Amino acid sequence: MANQKYEAFLKVAETGSFKQAARELGYTQAGVSYLVGTLERELELPLFVRDYGGARLTAEGADLLPRVQKVCNDERQLETRVAELKHLASGIVRVAAFTSTAIQWFPGMAKSFLAQRPGIDLQLICVDDQDELEEAVWRGDADCGFFVYPIRHDLHAVSLRHDPLLVVLPPDHPLADAPFVPRETLATEPYIRLKSGTSTEMEGLFRNNEVEPSVRFTIDSDYAVMSMVSAGLGFSVLSGLILRDAPFPLAVVPPEKETTREIAIAVRSMETASTATRAFVEHAQEWIAETYG
Repeated sequence: MANQKYEAFLKVAETGSFKQAARELGYTQAGVSYLVGTLERELELPLFVRDYGGARLTAEGADLLPRVQKVCNDERQLETRVAELKHLASGIVRVAAFTSTAIQWFPGMAKSFLAQRPGIDLQLICVDDQDELEEAVWRGDADCGFFVYPIRHDLHAVSLRHDPLLVVLPPDHPLADAPFVPRETLATEPYIRLKSGTSTEMEGLFRNNEVEPSVRFTIDSDYAVMSMVSAGLGFSVLSGLILRDAPFPLAVVPPEKETTREIAIAVRSMETASTATRAFVEHAQEWIAETYG
């Protein structure tokens, strides 16, 4: 990023700390303070309220934040396009992904993609909340991302795979070896609910089976949910993708009426996406086809 003042402003706004911003940018704290102070003098506006414990945006800083983000994103796109016009095998692709795709798909995709295009700077942004993930791609903070349908924004999306939603039980549960979990069990036994951007899609399993779960716990971590189910505190619903190589002993059984979620990869626009981003989207489709036959 050519404008270091903008870079410092964005990082302090993100971290809420001059010290942490300096650490992440590889600058000194004094250097970050100087850059932000210079920007404030140029704009003749206060951007941060400095507290002993950190820094928070002023009203003026909050108003300018999305505009500075847009300038920086446009600059990245310009740099990428210039490199493409020079026929350089380079560019940046920032991929936003939720946990299961980040763990199970991205490493394999990245390895084979970079083997073909080693000059590409491939970056992963982990975002579990679907609304935040969509906003990141819509604003340009990410070049593409993995999503679960439906998608709220008018993004260009390509379907990749239907992923089953499965009932997760303690390993010694009486239904551990059953062909399916009956609706009565889904309605009566204590349910450990995953609170994240995946909540809606998991609740689709209950709608599909026409039952209302009895929620005992609500947790925002897939692995914490697995741990509690494994300990016998209730059952849960998780995707087949996140349950691959689960680190806890579990019984995984389909529901009485099977339910899936549809995963896609999307960009804001294929027409304005960089060549490197379009290449990654195409590679993602090829990788899924080869991996799942």
